[in-house]
Amino acid sequence: MTVMSIINVPASATLDDVPLISRILALAFDDDPMMRWFFPDGATRRDRLGRYFTTLFTGQYARHGVCERTGSAVAFWVAPEGQEKAVPDAETVHRLQEILGDRAEVFRATVETAAAHAYGEPHWYLALLGADPAAQGQGHGAALLRSGLARADAAGLPVCLESSKPANLPFYEHFGFAVRGEVRLADDGPTVWAMVRPPRPATGA
Repeated sequence: MTVMSIINVPASATLDDVPLISRILALAFDDDPMMRWFFPDGATRRDRLGRYFTTLFTGQYARHGVCERTGSAVAFWVAPEGQEKAVPDAETVHRLQEILGDRAEVFRATVETAAAHAYGEPHWYLALLGADPAAQGQGHGAALLRSGLARADAAGLPVCLESSKPANLPFYEHFGFAVRGEVRLADDGPTVWAMVRPPRPATGA
């Protein structure tokens, strides 16, 4: 077995993984249109992204989601029964507002827009999937995606996600996702594509 095959095996992400998760996601989303809209200052973006994703993980998804990682990628999922709970509490919202600064109102409006276009049927939700660009092509993101899709397939449920990066759409389409709608965010914001993947027999992704 090669080293690569070991480090890209999904494992549960715990609070002990915060430094790794922060670093991976700050690198992964540095060129994401949504994150660049939230954090337009390139000089401070990676630091603020690291704090932003740490806050989401510790205050939201680690509590009510299913969080997995490899050595170079991270995924946050939410099961149907956890979606009402997997929202930021007041303390987490306050911390996010501090990190976002004068972009906090833009963030709030984006969350409201996403809620208005939410998928209406029970589903698994892929809140985020990000991989260190240095590990591109090594299968880290695909391994995490297959892991979550297998859970959804076992439950006979669809999976939903949103992406603001056009280059990501073919990757998700390869795994059976299809665009179900797109929204152009206000104030010259990016376009967000909502995608859904119907359940498949649990024999594979």
